[in-house]
Amino acid sequence: MGNVDISSPSNEQVKRLVRLRRRRHRDEEGIFVVEEERILRRALDAGHRPTEVYLCPDLRDPIEGLTHRTMSREAIDKASYRGTSTGLIALFPYFDRSLEALEWNGQSLFLVAEGVEKPGNLGAMLRVADAAGVAGLILVDTATDVFNPNAVRASTGAIFTVPVARAGLDETVELLRDRRIMSVAAHPGAGPDYWDLDMTGPVAIWVGAEADGLSTEARSQADALVSIPMRGAADSLNTSIAASLVLYESVRQRSQAKLS
Repeated sequence: MGNVDISSPSNEQVKRLVRLRRRRHRDEEGIFVVEEERILRRALDAGHRPTEVYLCPDLRDPIEGLTHRTMSREAIDKASYRGTSTGLIALFPYFDRSLEALEWNGQSLFLVAEGVEKPGNLGAMLRVADAAGVAGLILVDTATDVFNPNAVRASTGAIFTVPVARAGLDETVELLRDRRIMSVAAHPGAGPDYWDLDMTGPVAIWVGAEADGLSTEARSQADALVSIPMRGAADSLNTSIAASLVLYESVRQRSQAKLS
């Protein structure tokens, strides 16, 4: 390798990138990290631009149109949250995560996740939400950081295409009611099978935490309760899978309604 901008793993910029693994430092800078080209390209396609890009010439070629600094393999491996880099680190600014930033229309489909704890599940829900064409993901009383590196990676780029809002339970319920969006709570044993409910209109699908599902208060505020039938020994599904099933039933119903 020839000369690089950053060669030492003890460089201050490398230390800064290491600190960005922790939420406190991400919040202080308002910056999160992307380490995969597929996710970076999806960000660019969605109109998002990184504030900084670092590349290792030993591991990859430059990306056309992006200014970058070069790092040695040792330095970029040290900076990577996985310990072994693909040769790319890009930094992006935080998005607006307020409810007011979401776009609303007469046929909106939303996903609401309460108390999600695992970053991987959060990223998977973003991926599902993107595939189902939801208007936004609302995180209710969720401590998990949507900009966590594992959430970003699991989203496979959907973090750049699905609007995300963070809010409390009461303000979420109030806004959905004001917008006349039906809240459908998916919870084991809570109600009829999810495919028996008409979800062709504006609807928000609610799913709960991995261990306990939706809170009693969230269920009490819902306009409708539905269940996912469980035929075997398991009494619940992974929260991202549960979200997938109910969201796609709404998508199916909407497609059928258009054909009729």
